[in-house]
Amino acid sequence: MKLYWSPRSRSFTTLWLMEETGQPYERVLTDISTGANKTPDYLAINPMGKVPALVDGDVTMAEAAAICAYVVDRYPQARLAPALDDPRRAKYLQWLFFATGCIEPAILQAYLKFEIPTSTAAWGSTTQTFDVLDRALETGPWLLGDDFTAADVAVGAGMNYAIRMFNMVPTRPNFDRYLDACAARPAFQTAAKLVA
Repeated sequence: MKLYWSPRSRSFTTLWLMEETGQPYERVLTDISTGANKTPDYLAINPMGKVPALVDGDVTMAEAAAICAYVVDRYPQARLAPALDDPRRAKYLQWLFFATGCIEPAILQAYLKFEIPTSTAAWGSTTQTFDVLDRALETGPWLLGDDFTAADVAVGAGMNYAIRMFNMVPTRPNFDRYLDACAARPAFQTAAKLVA
């Protein structure tokens, strides 16, 4: 697998995930600050010109949560997702896509301080999004209790970005505990060194 990434970007999510799998992969630096993501070769991989992107043989794909879902299904031995017949699979998928479908827009709404009617915002509101996440983390240590999954990678990476890297949203005690647990993982630490 080839993972196309750039420093200080959403690529962190997929770098962290790849490190969690323990499987070999090739990192391809695609520095968005130099426009490397706008070259014809890269746009053939991801027409949106965003990072991350993944190439696995004949498969090309983008979107961090989708890459997470694909990779953990390719490497089930990493045990980063409940099995297809496990009832917890539904909540795992919900949280995996909550990261990009609710948390990212809620962070942006909070940071830019714009108002949008909760009835039309897919994420409801910033407060609602963070309240739901806060309640889910009360029992922890992870979103699925004792089992760390790719959903924790996606949610943890986004929250780390918003709270600890860029101070875009206020923290809460459950968020701090969760982010401390994420940051203590060796794969997180390896990925953090890569994007620094």
